Amino acid sequence: MRVVVTGSKGQLGSDVLELLLSKGIDVEGADLPKLDITDKNACMDFLAQKKPDWVVHCAAYTAVDKAETERELCRAVNSTGTENIVLACKECGAGMIYISTDYVYNEPGEHEIEETAQPSPLNWYGQTKLCGENAVVKNLERYFIVRTSWVFGENGGNFVKTMLKLGREKDEISVVCDQVGSPTYTKDLAKTIFEMLNSDRFGIYHATNSGFCSWYEFACEIFKLSGISVKAIPIPSSEYPAPATRPMNSRLSKKKLLENGFSELPHWQDALKRFLNH
Repeated sequence: MRVVVTGSKGQLGSDVLELLLSKGIDVEGADLPKLDITDKNACMDFLAQKKPDWVVHCAAYTAVDKAETERELCRAVNSTGTENIVLACKECGAGMIYISTDYVYNEPGEHEIEETAQPSPLNWYGQTKLCGENAVVKNLERYFIVRTSWVFGENGGNFVKTMLKLGREKDEISVVCDQVGSPTYTKDLAKTIFEMLNSDRFGIYHATNSGFCSWYEFACEIFKLSGISVKAIPIPSSEYPAPATRPMNSRLSKKKLLENGFSELPHWQDALKRFLNH
């Protein structure tokens, strides 16, 4: 099996690349400056040369708030760039694993959202990721679309690193308490992606660590496990205005993942402990 991983320097891509190498897979990372996914010809040429069986497409514009003002750049990467990779996969016969997001949803309430729920993004980032999904579904037969949430890993910025930094600098921190989802460790998600590379149960899946929490509860657990003494203050989203609106309910159901024989990801608290210890 030959695999190309786009965004291989990022949080998830780097862990996917590392895991596949450890499994003896013939894998190559593709990131800037080696590959600019916004350049269609470059994508076509790169995959035609590499002839992969699979492309794990982790490359993305993920600055959710900045995306509201950098709309063209966000669209160029997440929508056009993804379509370029999709068309290159179609040309060379490769299957594709596309990493998407809980931000394609706007499901009120406290229920777990299944993959059949109607997407309705609240922000520009979510809209561009949904456009990427549509390009995959329209053009490919061998694909997995993986909607995940609240990702944290060793490479790049994330909520855990931000809380660790602020916790050491401040006496108290206000954290949103009415948005609920599942923190997801990139090393755990990488294992699910590896399982998918060896499966033919194609389609759209939710893949996150188990369990749910609010951002406030997540922050409290980060401070507790890292031994940082800081006062966390729960506040509603209305008191923490941001350029991009976030969904209140990001409880993604993993029922389909388990029914199709994929492993359950560990609980987010277990994942956080391992991340902090590592």
